[in-house]
Amino acid sequence: MFIGRENELKTLNDHYGSENFEFFCIYGRRRVGKTELIRAFIKDKAAIFFTGAEDTAAVNLANFSYAVRETLDGAKSKAVYHDFREAFADIYEFAQKRELILVIDEYPYLAKSYPGISSLLQIEIDHRLKDTNIFIILCGSSMSFMENQVMGHQSPLYGRRTGQIKLLAFDFATSKKFCPQMNEEDQAITFGVTGGIAKYLQLFNNGKSIEANIKKHFLNSNEILFEEPANLLKQELREPAIYNSIVTAVAAGCTRVHEIEAKTYLDSSTCVKYLRNLVALGIVKKELPVLDKLASKKSIYRLNDGMFRFWYRFVYQNISRIGLGMGDQVYEDVKGLLPDFMDEVFEQICREYMWKIKLPFNAAKIGRWWGNNPIKKSEQEIDLIAIDHTGTKAIFCECKWRNKKMPESVIDELIDKAMMFGHQEKYFYFFSKSGFTGAAEKRANDRIRLIAFKQMFK
Repeated sequence: MFIGRENELKTLNDHYGSENFEFFCIYGRRRVGKTELIRAFIKDKAAIFFTGAEDTAAVNLANFSYAVRETLDGAKSKAVYHDFREAFADIYEFAQKRELILVIDEYPYLAKSYPGISSLLQIEIDHRLKDTNIFIILCGSSMSFMENQVMGHQSPLYGRRTGQIKLLAFDFATSKKFCPQMNEEDQAITFGVTGGIAKYLQLFNNGKSIEANIKKHFLNSNEILFEEPANLLKQELREPAIYNSIVTAVAAGCTRVHEIEAKTYLDSSTCVKYLRNLVALGIVKKELPVLDKLASKKSIYRLNDGMFRFWYRFVYQNISRIGLGMGDQVYEDVKGLLPDFMDEVFEQICREYMWKIKLPFNAAKIGRWWGNNPIKKSEQEIDLIAIDHTGTKAIFCECKWRNKKMPESVIDELIDKAMMFGHQEKYFYFFSKSGFTGAAEKRANDRIRLIAFKQMFK
């Protein structure tokens, strides 16, 4: 069943009906659902679908030939074109007569085996294809390659595309649709441990508990998620061992460059370079405190991918035990630490919720804050702060994923933290998985909102 991506699918179909030349780049990390989106789009349309392989140019030409001839001739011909130019000549002839979609999936693999393909495509577009009703889609999982070598100004294809789609992980509201039979808590945990990635959401059994799903897919050495992060690093990066050490350090709580350097024994310039690549892949994110304008010294690195965060925290250090079939025992350790793991996931869910509901003002930014409290003279953090475009209004938020009700003291602590900020209008939102104590509920008013998890996303 195809879930989500309604806006992306609508964009593609709107351009398809333009009766003009179209050229889209679709990219995003592996398993995010790029191919499924394309297949949904080309369903019942005349389309050539070719997937680049990590192989020689000759093998890719042969596979491209089969894909082209099957669509254009309606037969699975084994005849191979002499070169890609000859194949594009047939594509041009067909596109002159009727609408045609040409999909090249895993384009970076094709470009690696045949570096001249982008220049050839540019020539074909400029000289012939731009005057036809063809819709070209180049798709890739290497985001840096797609952004720099396909869409970047140094690419021969620069300026030719008519649109681009960067596919991101699903938000919580969409992820829930993969597991409608689960209760809200298990839906949230499923979202957290899969990172909202389509492929992983599809793996989880909608009719089973979160415990059963985690044991089956993460704590079983025969399942793909048992080694998925390690395999992704090997596929995407030339030196996976170094990247693995960096991701391990970040997962262990080393958020600043000097902390990661100390943990990995890398020098500063090397460490920053590798971190930049991990950010480009969407595995790591670089964060700044939401209210700070010049905060380079305060920037931190965190794991951006929920599945990586879960795997490096709970699976990586238990690989030997899981390999010995001790997944049930490992889960007993995981179970007690899940609430702590879910804190960051719950922050993300609350941020998504705030963007969708009516706030006291139009928010320009919503994000985390950390820094020095000059009043307390200590380092402090605030889960989320929403501010308006003038910087005069703010909502301060506390997000707690705990198995007990949020007490009144948490309200007082957040109000106390907000004293250091000079916003003219201040509001306070409290999000709790398990609701609130009676004393806390009595504090609710126009400025203080108490929101239980079960009230969200109804």
